[in-house]
Amino acid sequence: MTKESFLSTFKLTDADLQEAHITWEELTLIEEEYKKTEPHLREIGKTFIDNYLYDIETAAIHSYRYRIKDIPHLLEKIVRKRKENPEKFKYLDHTNYYKYITDLIGIRVFFLYREDWIHFHRYITGVFENNPENYIGNRLLDFDENIKHNYIAERPKAYKRPGDSKIYDSDEIDIITDGIYRSLHYIVKFEGNYIEIQGRTLFEEGWGEIDHDIIYKEVENDEMLQDYSKLLNRLSGLADEMSSYFRKMKEHKENSKN
Repeated sequence: MTKESFLSTFKLTDADLQEAHITWEELTLIEEEYKKTEPHLREIGKTFIDNYLYDIETAAIHSYRYRIKDIPHLLEKIVRKRKENPEKFKYLDHTNYYKYITDLIGIRVFFLYREDWIHFHRYITGVFENNPENYIGNRLLDFDENIKHNYIAERPKAYKRPGDSKIYDSDEIDIITDGIYRSLHYIVKFEGNYIEIQGRTLFEEGWGEIDHDIIYKEVENDEMLQDYSKLLNRLSGLADEMSSYFRKMKEHKENSKN
Protein backbone atom coordinates (compact mmCIF):
# COMPACT_ATOMS: atom_id res chain seq x y z
CA MET A 1 0.00 0.00 0.00
CA THR A 2 1.40 3.35 -1.01
CA LYS A 3 0.99 6.60 0.88
CA GLU A 4 -0.97 8.06 -2.02
CA SER A 5 -3.45 5.17 -2.18
CA PHE A 6 -3.93 5.24 1.60
CA LEU A 7 -4.62 8.97 1.71
CA SER A 8 -6.93 8.75 -1.29
CA THR A 9 -8.92 5.78 0.08
CA PHE A 10 -9.69 7.50 3.37
CA LYS A 11 -9.88 11.06 2.02
CA LEU A 12 -6.87 12.14 4.09
CA THR A 13 -4.05 14.57 3.37
CA ASP A 14 -0.52 15.19 4.55
CA ALA A 15 -2.02 17.81 6.84
CA ASP A 16 -4.03 15.08 8.59
CA LEU A 17 -0.85 13.11 9.27
CA GLN A 18 0.80 16.23 10.62
CA GLU A 19 -2.19 16.96 12.84
CA ALA A 20 -2.01 13.37 14.12
CA HIS A 21 1.73 13.83 14.77
CA ILE A 22 2.62 10.65 12.93
CA THR A 23 4.75 10.06 9.84
CA TRP A 24 4.09 7.78 6.93
CA GLU A 25 7.34 6.00 7.81
CA GLU A 26 5.96 5.14 11.26
CA LEU A 27 2.70 3.92 9.76
CA THR A 28 4.72 1.71 7.41
CA LEU A 29 6.55 0.22 10.39
CA ILE A 30 3.19 -0.50 12.05
CA GLU A 31 2.04 -2.19 8.84
CA GLU A 32 5.15 -4.39 8.77
CA GLU A 33 4.76 -5.42 12.41
CA TYR A 34 1.06 -6.13 11.98
CA LYS A 35 1.70 -8.41 9.00
CA LYS A 36 3.86 -10.58 11.25
CA THR A 37 1.12 -10.78 13.87
CA GLU A 38 -1.94 -11.37 11.67
CA PRO A 39 -1.73 -15.20 11.49
CA HIS A 40 -1.41 -15.44 15.27
CA LEU A 41 -4.38 -13.12 15.80
CA ARG A 42 -6.49 -15.30 13.49
CA GLU A 43 -5.65 -18.37 15.55
CA ILE A 44 -6.55 -16.57 18.77
CA GLY A 45 -9.89 -15.51 17.30
CA LYS A 46 -10.67 -19.07 16.22
CA THR A 47 -9.68 -20.45 19.61
CA PHE A 48 -11.91 -17.95 21.38
CA ILE A 49 -14.89 -18.87 19.22
CA ASP A 50 -14.28 -22.61 19.60
CA ASN A 51 -14.02 -22.29 23.37
CA TYR A 52 -16.78 -19.80 24.13
CA LEU A 53 -19.14 -19.14 21.19
CA TYR A 54 -19.32 -22.28 19.05
CA ASP A 55 -22.13 -23.65 21.21
CA ILE A 56 -24.53 -20.79 20.57
CA GLU A 57 -27.15 -22.10 22.99
CA THR A 58 -24.68 -22.05 25.87
CA ALA A 59 -23.52 -18.57 24.84
CA ALA A 60 -27.18 -17.45 24.65
CA ILE A 61 -26.85 -16.00 21.15
CA HIS A 62 -28.46 -16.56 17.75
CA SER A 63 -25.22 -16.53 15.73
CA TYR A 64 -21.84 -14.87 15.45
CA ARG A 65 -19.06 -13.82 13.10
CA TYR A 66 -15.52 -12.55 13.51
CA ARG A 67 -12.82 -10.74 11.62
CA ILE A 68 -9.24 -9.57 11.97
CA LYS A 69 -8.76 -5.84 11.35
CA ASP A 70 -7.30 -5.20 7.92
CA ILE A 71 -4.21 -3.05 7.56
CA PRO A 72 -5.71 0.02 5.82
CA HIS A 73 -8.42 0.39 8.46
CA LEU A 74 -5.88 -0.14 11.24
CA LEU A 75 -3.71 2.69 9.94
CA GLU A 76 -6.73 4.95 9.37
CA LYS A 77 -7.91 4.33 12.92
CA ILE A 78 -4.51 5.18 14.33
CA VAL A 79 -4.43 8.48 12.44
CA ARG A 80 -7.99 9.28 13.51
CA LYS A 81 -7.42 8.40 17.17
CA ARG A 82 -4.24 10.46 17.37
CA LYS A 83 -6.11 13.43 15.90
CA GLU A 84 -9.14 13.04 18.15
CA ASN A 85 -7.26 12.41 21.38
CA PRO A 86 -3.58 13.34 20.99
CA GLU A 87 -2.77 13.10 24.69
CA LYS A 88 -4.19 9.59 25.07
CA PHE A 89 -2.48 8.19 21.97
CA LYS A 90 0.69 10.30 21.82
CA TYR A 91 3.00 7.37 22.63
CA LEU A 92 1.45 4.91 20.18
CA ASP A 93 4.01 3.52 17.74
CA HIS A 94 5.00 0.31 15.94
CA THR A 95 6.28 -1.28 19.16
CA ASN A 96 3.07 -0.93 21.17
CA TYR A 97 0.10 -0.20 18.86
CA TYR A 98 -1.59 -3.46 19.96
CA LYS A 99 -1.82 -2.09 23.50
CA TYR A 100 -3.86 0.88 22.27
CA ILE A 101 -6.04 -0.64 19.55
CA THR A 102 -8.42 -3.04 21.28
CA ASP A 103 -10.33 -4.32 18.22
CA LEU A 104 -7.59 -6.01 16.20
CA ILE A 105 -9.72 -9.10 16.77
CA GLY A 106 -13.40 -8.24 16.41
CA ILE A 107 -16.35 -10.53 17.10
CA ARG A 108 -20.04 -9.80 16.67
CA VAL A 109 -22.73 -11.81 18.38
CA PHE A 110 -26.35 -11.55 17.32
CA PHE A 111 -29.61 -11.82 19.22
CA LEU A 112 -33.02 -12.62 17.84
CA TYR A 113 -34.71 -10.40 20.45
CA ARG A 114 -33.35 -7.23 22.04
CA GLU A 115 -34.07 -8.43 25.57
CA ASP A 116 -31.79 -11.43 25.10
CA TRP A 117 -28.72 -9.26 25.65
CA ILE A 118 -28.88 -9.95 29.38
CA HIS A 119 -28.38 -13.69 28.87
CA PHE A 120 -25.18 -13.15 26.89
CA HIS A 121 -24.06 -10.50 29.38
CA ARG A 122 -24.42 -12.94 32.26
CA TYR A 123 -22.67 -15.62 30.23
CA ILE A 124 -19.61 -13.59 29.20
CA THR A 125 -19.17 -11.97 32.62
CA GLY A 126 -19.49 -15.44 34.13
CA VAL A 127 -16.83 -17.20 32.06
CA PHE A 128 -14.35 -14.30 32.31
CA GLU A 129 -13.12 -12.47 35.38
CA ASN A 130 -14.94 -9.12 35.56
CA ASN A 131 -13.02 -7.15 38.16
CA PRO A 132 -12.97 -3.33 37.87
CA GLU A 133 -9.39 -3.41 39.09
CA ASN A 134 -8.47 -4.94 35.72
CA TYR A 135 -10.17 -2.24 33.63
CA ILE A 136 -7.86 -0.29 31.33
CA GLY A 137 -7.00 3.22 32.47
CA ASN A 138 -3.70 3.93 30.79
CA ARG A 139 -3.46 1.88 27.58
CA LEU A 140 0.32 1.65 27.84
CA LEU A 141 0.89 1.19 31.57
CA ASP A 142 -2.13 -1.04 32.28
CA PHE A 143 -1.36 -3.67 29.66
CA ASP A 144 -1.07 -7.04 31.40
CA GLU A 145 1.82 -8.99 29.90
CA ASN A 146 0.60 -12.27 31.47
CA ILE A 147 -0.89 -14.21 28.54
CA LYS A 148 -2.53 -16.68 30.92
CA HIS A 149 -4.62 -13.96 32.60
CA ASN A 150 -7.91 -13.82 30.69
CA TYR A 151 -10.39 -11.18 31.85
CA ILE A 152 -12.79 -8.40 30.86
CA ALA A 153 -10.58 -5.35 30.35
CA GLU A 154 -13.14 -2.52 30.20
CA ARG A 155 -16.45 -1.87 31.88
CA PRO A 156 -19.14 -3.22 29.50
CA LYS A 157 -21.04 -0.58 27.54
CA ALA A 158 -24.42 -0.39 25.82
CA TYR A 159 -25.04 2.21 23.12
CA LYS A 160 -28.68 3.16 22.50
CA ARG A 161 -30.69 5.77 20.67
CA PRO A 162 -32.52 8.53 22.56
CA GLY A 163 -36.07 7.35 23.14
CA ASP A 164 -35.28 3.63 23.02
CA SER A 165 -37.21 1.54 25.52
CA LYS A 166 -35.31 0.69 28.68
CA ILE A 167 -33.94 -2.79 28.09
CA TYR A 168 -30.36 -2.28 29.30
CA ASP A 169 -31.26 -2.14 32.98
CA SER A 170 -28.18 -3.20 34.92
CA ASP A 171 -25.69 -1.62 37.31
CA GLU A 172 -22.97 -3.70 35.66
CA ILE A 173 -23.02 -1.85 32.33
CA ASP A 174 -22.62 1.76 31.23
CA ILE A 175 -25.51 3.14 29.17
CA ILE A 176 -24.46 5.62 26.48
CA THR A 177 -27.13 7.57 24.60
CA ASP A 178 -25.32 9.73 22.08
CA GLY A 179 -25.98 8.41 18.60
CA ILE A 180 -28.07 6.14 16.39
CA TYR A 181 -26.30 2.82 16.95
CA ARG A 182 -27.65 0.19 19.31
CA SER A 183 -24.91 -2.16 20.39
CA LEU A 184 -23.29 -3.90 23.34
CA HIS A 185 -19.51 -3.59 23.72
CA TYR A 186 -17.08 -5.79 25.62
CA ILE A 187 -13.28 -5.79 25.62
CA VAL A 188 -11.84 -9.14 26.68
CA LYS A 189 -8.14 -9.83 27.25
CA PHE A 190 -7.57 -13.35 25.91
CA GLU A 191 -4.25 -15.15 25.44
CA GLY A 192 -2.35 -11.86 25.67
CA ASN A 193 -4.48 -9.92 23.17
CA TYR A 194 -7.57 -7.76 23.30
CA ILE A 195 -10.77 -8.95 21.64
CA GLU A 196 -13.68 -6.60 21.04
CA ILE A 197 -17.12 -8.20 21.20
CA GLN A 198 -20.17 -6.34 19.92
CA GLY A 199 -23.71 -7.57 20.48
CA ARG A 200 -26.62 -6.58 18.22
CA THR A 201 -29.97 -7.87 17.07
CA LEU A 202 -30.24 -9.24 13.55
CA PHE A 203 -32.33 -6.23 12.47
CA GLU A 204 -29.79 -3.80 13.89
CA GLU A 205 -26.95 -5.61 12.17
CA GLY A 206 -28.77 -5.40 8.83
CA TRP A 207 -29.14 -1.64 9.13
CA GLY A 208 -25.55 -1.23 10.36
CA GLU A 209 -24.12 -3.12 7.39
CA ILE A 210 -26.12 -1.06 4.87
CA ASP A 211 -25.20 2.20 6.61
CA HIS A 212 -21.51 1.25 6.65
CA ASP A 213 -21.50 0.11 3.03
CA ILE A 214 -23.21 3.22 1.64
CA ILE A 215 -22.77 6.11 4.07
CA TYR A 216 -19.45 5.45 5.77
CA LYS A 217 -17.56 4.31 2.71
CA GLU A 218 -18.69 6.65 -0.02
CA VAL A 219 -21.18 9.40 0.71
CA GLU A 220 -20.76 10.45 4.33
CA ASN A 221 -21.65 14.05 3.43
CA ASP A 222 -24.74 13.20 1.39
CA GLU A 223 -27.57 14.66 3.47
CA MET A 224 -30.35 12.82 1.61
CA LEU A 225 -28.77 9.39 2.03
CA GLN A 226 -28.02 10.13 5.67
CA ASP A 227 -31.71 10.93 6.20
CA TYR A 228 -32.71 7.67 4.49
CA SER A 229 -30.26 5.78 6.67
CA LYS A 230 -31.78 7.31 9.81
CA LEU A 231 -35.22 6.27 8.55
CA LEU A 232 -34.01 2.70 8.00
CA ASN A 233 -32.51 2.80 11.49
CA ARG A 234 -35.87 3.74 12.99
CA LEU A 235 -37.56 0.98 11.00
CA SER A 236 -35.05 -1.58 12.32
CA GLY A 237 -35.83 -0.38 15.84
CA LEU A 238 -39.56 -0.81 15.21
CA ALA A 239 -38.91 -4.28 13.80
CA ASP A 240 -37.06 -5.17 16.99
CA GLU A 241 -39.97 -3.92 19.10
CA MET A 242 -42.49 -5.84 17.01
CA SER A 243 -40.42 -9.01 17.39
CA SER A 244 -40.50 -8.57 21.15
CA TYR A 245 -44.26 -8.09 21.07
CA PHE A 246 -44.66 -11.26 18.99
CA ARG A 247 -42.74 -13.24 21.58
CA LYS A 248 -44.77 -11.74 24.44
CA MET A 249 -48.00 -12.66 22.64
CA LYS A 250 -46.75 -16.21 22.12
CA GLU A 251 -45.79 -16.51 25.80
CA HIS A 252 -49.16 -15.09 26.87
CA LYS A 253 -51.04 -17.62 24.72
CA GLU A 254 -48.95 -20.50 26.05
CA ASN A 255 -49.50 -19.38 29.65
CA SER A 256 -53.25 -19.08 29.02
CA LYS A 257 -53.41 -22.74 28.02
CA ASN A 258 -51.84 -23.88 31.30
